[in-house]
Amino acid sequence: MKSLPYILLLVTISFTQLHSQDKKKVDSLLKRYKNATEVAEKVYLLDDLDEIYIYTKPDSAKIYIDQMLKISKESEFKHGILRAEFLLGHYYSTIGQMEIGAEYYRKTLERSLKDDDDTFLATVLKNLSIYESHIGNYPEAIRLMDSSARIQKEWGDFIRYGSAQNVIGKNYYEMGNYPKAMAMYQAALKTMDTIAIKTYHKADVLSNIGSLHNTQGNYDKALKYFDKAMQVYIETNDNLYQATTLVDIGNVFDSKKEYYLAIEKYEEALEISNNYDFPTTEVLCLGNLGCIYRKQGKYDDAIKYLKQALQMKNAESSAINQSGYFAELGYAYVLKGDLKNAFKYLNQSIAIAESKNVSVELQSALQYRALTYEKNGQLELAIEDQKRSQMLKDSIFSLKKAKQIDELQTIYETEKKETAIAIQLEEIKTLNEKAKVDKLTKGLYAGGMFTFLTVSGLLLFSFKQRMKKNRIAREKQEEIYRQEIEHKKKELASQTLHLVQKNTFIQELMENLENIKNSPERFKMEFRRIVMLLKKENASDKDWEVFKSYFADVHNDFDQKLKTIYPDISEKEIRLAAFLRMNLTTKEIAATLNVLPDSILKSKYRLKKKLALKKETDLTSFLSTI
Repeated sequence: MKSLPYILLLVTISFTQLHSQDKKKVDSLLKRYKNATEVAEKVYLLDDLDEIYIYTKPDSAKIYIDQMLKISKESEFKHGILRAEFLLGHYYSTIGQMEIGAEYYRKTLERSLKDDDDTFLATVLKNLSIYESHIGNYPEAIRLMDSSARIQKEWGDFIRYGSAQNVIGKNYYEMGNYPKAMAMYQAALKTMDTIAIKTYHKADVLSNIGSLHNTQGNYDKALKYFDKAMQVYIETNDNLYQATTLVDIGNVFDSKKEYYLAIEKYEEALEISNNYDFPTTEVLCLGNLGCIYRKQGKYDDAIKYLKQALQMKNAESSAINQSGYFAELGYAYVLKGDLKNAFKYLNQSIAIAESKNVSVELQSALQYRALTYEKNGQLELAIEDQKRSQMLKDSIFSLKKAKQIDELQTIYETEKKETAIAIQLEEIKTLNEKAKVDKLTKGLYAGGMFTFLTVSGLLLFSFKQRMKKNRIAREKQEEIYRQEIEHKKKELASQTLHLVQKNTFIQELMENLENIKNSPERFKMEFRRIVMLLKKENASDKDWEVFKSYFADVHNDFDQKLKTIYPDISEKEIRLAAFLRMNLTTKEIAATLNVLPDSILKSKYRLKKKLALKKETDLTSFLSTI
């Protein structure tokens, strides 16, 4: 039974008109653009306009992107050129021209290295990885996504780091390397368990694990993981992924030959897809329903649903799905005795499968056509198709065996590593009780995120000291720890940064929630789900107030001085100014606030404008004088 390729999920939603609230925002942005004098400000305003239109009216978005590129080239504003080329890649990918999009992403990558501007580096690598996966080049997709993941980890963006691990696992799954896929899924779950906030990304991992168990015939485990994922999607009001997960659950019941339950799930998914205009998922539901009815011998119903799936023009459907549905349609006509239509649709299935080199679907279609030739008295042609079908079946079987051998090798290596780690962890546990390192760790990271890797390193070091019985070295190490604790106490402001991280992240996203509450389907899928989830959070200002009190002690009432000089400055802008006053880099601030560095660049630019600083005045240097 067919499943939705994960690449299509990124370009599934399309919309027809802007909300009135968006129209007001567009008018405001255009007015500000007309009055803007600096190229940088114009570029950021055009970026905001592109963001409004890219998923509703992509061609309108491109007008603003082209204008951004034009004014940036005229003024030799390198960052503006980089941003425009990146957005062109996004535009072409969104409208389905992924090859052209990939070319612009490669241009962006080259320019990033040339201009030493890594604003879009992680995202470009991720998008190029998605493109390589789309064309079936999974090893290259894995390499690119791994590079993106390393950057996200360096920036402290653990949500996207865990998401990248999940996508790498999906690529291994598509390659048939299930042990490596499972290893990456488990790694993604461990990463996400370290994040203080709830996130839909974990549900995506659970769903992928469910698909893996279904493929391996572990149906009860598959249903368990799909149910867990579904709960999160329901809580976050994520209608698209509710529909796709219902399809996945239906596929499990289909594999178990519990066709009544499978039909029930497909129909639920179809209703959601119709209500929220998800054409690609709708095609999947229609096609899968057709396949189920064919298995039940309800050929007229099967033909009706399969034709509906194949006739939908506004939905993306993979070559595998198209070839499969044509084959099922042809086979339904064979069983019904209509050989003319059977040949028509089976020939279409075979043509698609041959052009796209889809072996599994081609093997089935040839087998069905062989039966049709036999019923039509064309025995030589029937034998020819049967031979080709058998050759493909043998080839597919050989590939499966090769993958199984690779799986066994991977399992063996994984078990060896896990055994070694288990022994090591047991030693660590013993030392942990004796040395009470947990207490020390809590002192170093009070209120922060517990990082397993760091703690393991410290404990392993202590283990080596114990084995060497080097009392002097151990005492020296403990002294280093004591000095580090003292250093942490002296850096009161720095020590409390992590306490505001969650609240700041929630505040940033909650501001966007108010703007989209009447049209949630418009919002980008990823941020929409996060905002919906965080709507239920009840973040307080306590942590920020604690930070301000410490910061004021160290930096002589910095925030009050700012408010006195600039009465209209916002709390959000004071927070950014405080971080800059501490000489944090753009990357460090972005990592602390859980946003992209590009967002910080925009905020710095707008803060400088509010403070009425001259173009040549350095913002950080100015703040250090307050």
